[in-house]
Amino acid sequence: MPAKRAIQIKQVVKAPPREVYRAFTNSTALREWFCDAAQADPVKGGRLYAWWNGGFYGTGEYLSAKPDKQVAFTWFGRGEPGPTRVQVRLRVRKGGTEVALAHSGLGSGKKWTAAAKEFERSWKTGLENMASVLETGEDLRFVMRPMLGIMFDEYNAEIAARLVAPAEGVRLSGTVEAMGARAAGLQNDDVIVSLGGRKVKGYPTLISALQRRRAGDRVKVVFFRGGEKKTVEMELSRRPMPAIPPTAQELAEAVRKVYEEGDRELAACFEGVTEAEASHSPAPADWSAKEVLAHLVHGERDNQLWIADLVSGHERWYDGGSNVHARNQATVAVLPTVGALMDEFKRSEEETLALLRALPPEFVARKGSYWRLAHNYLQGISHTHEHAAQIRAAIQAVR
Repeated sequence: MPAKRAIQIKQVVKAPPREVYRAFTNSTALREWFCDAAQADPVKGGRLYAWWNGGFYGTGEYLSAKPDKQVAFTWFGRGEPGPTRVQVRLRVRKGGTEVALAHSGLGSGKKWTAAAKEFERSWKTGLENMASVLETGEDLRFVMRPMLGIMFDEYNAEIAARLVAPAEGVRLSGTVEAMGARAAGLQNDDVIVSLGGRKVKGYPTLISALQRRRAGDRVKVVFFRGGEKKTVEMELSRRPMPAIPPTAQELAEAVRKVYEEGDRELAACFEGVTEAEASHSPAPADWSAKEVLAHLVHGERDNQLWIADLVSGHERWYDGGSNVHARNQATVAVLPTVGALMDEFKRSEEETLALLRALPPEFVARKGSYWRLAHNYLQGISHTHEHAAQIRAAIQAVR
């Protein structure tokens, strides 16, 4: 590859330049289309940091930032051959903004060739996602994340011998209706050994094989059934997505229904349970049923802080604060009964609903942030359901 080659990419976004400029200069906005965590100080010499859940990160500094017109920054990602430079120019186009991105400073040799290929792929998909987020709110990293539609079960050498299959793979315990696996004919006790040309040795490698795939992609699946090796083509399914209410009032009403379902399950957990039983810890490091309930209270309080961060546009990086045992113990010390804890949890839920109703119109109009907030809350009651099981286990242990 010739030295100093630059990658040039253009993307038209149906949004005004000020929103596109914000997408490159605001830490919360960067999370919504580009990375999983970010810090941004868009002044000359200001820091830029982006991090992804898979462990990759990139750092740099802003070289220039002209509101609604142009942004330039240095870039050096983990494992990349060397630092590079990114320049973004914005031009008003009918109905939106043209984004012209140039990634320059690429060297020559095999490492730079591989890096250039990855830069081009990443910026193309990234700018496409930015357009989706600014135009509709939908983050394609979630919306287009593929699903096989399978349930899997334990797999070891003994089971492999019984099924006359290789020692490594993923054993199915069933498939989901209307999903790709069932449509492709996969069934219980099939053992997947390859997907899309990549070996599948277990669940982690199956997930790795799905990376960079999208819903709607067609992939070859190699599996064993009754000692026979088979190959089928499967269409990767799209994940079910909740409908996003258009107004803050409608969102609060939808979340209220989610809360009510979770509250009923929690109430059932404590029917006929004494205060002593709810205070019992199965083991020194385990939480009592009351402490689990306190954790749910903290989670609701932390969610309110997160909403406030989204509205302000300055999102902090939360990392398990509601999992601190001492915090649970402190709350139980102040709210020592199940009734008091349940009342506080419901009061916290009511406060969250009031906060949702009070969302400013300008925030609701910020489609990416509003979509992420609504999507997070309407995914169901999995968190409450998981901890309801923990509560039942703690009570069962003392009984």
